[in-house]
Amino acid sequence: MTETARQTETEIHRRQRRLRRQAGASPANDGPHARASGTQGELDRLHASLAAVTPDNHPRTARLLNASTRKIAQKVIEEAGEVALETVKHNTQAIVRESADLLYHLVALWHRAEIDPGSVWAEMRRRADELGIAEKPPKSRDRNSSPSTPEWTGGNHDQAK
Repeated sequence: MTETARQTETEIHRRQRRLRRQAGASPANDGPHARASGTQGELDRLHASLAAVTPDNHPRTARLLNASTRKIAQKVIEEAGEVALETVKHNTQAIVRESADLLYHLVALWHRAEIDPGSVWAEMRRRADELGIAEKPPKSRDRNSSPSTPEWTGGNHDQAK
């Protein structure tokens, strides 16, 4: 990691700590290794809570989780399009709402694919370490070269319902 990237990361962590303190959060989770903070923590928490979803406690989420993989993937695409549309319209509040919807559906898709959010964070960390920022790797790179990434078969939910 470059010195500039390290400084930027340090500044981001300082900002996150300051925002958590302003929001009344405990400083116990402060620092660069605070896994359950900010967006990452919220997405981890959402992912963990999906295992306890039932039609009684969260009917809409239960319906989504019981839908086909294709349907959940379509919702991710739909929400990404809505984020893009609201961005073009410069509608900040709608961008925030649609982004939350996109992340919710993305986490549901990870749940279906049996992907732990920690795997995504690890990939982002690997990219940041390699490229200086967690950007998309260049096209010429073989994205499927990681031997530690198991292939997902889709389970029993791949059939359209």
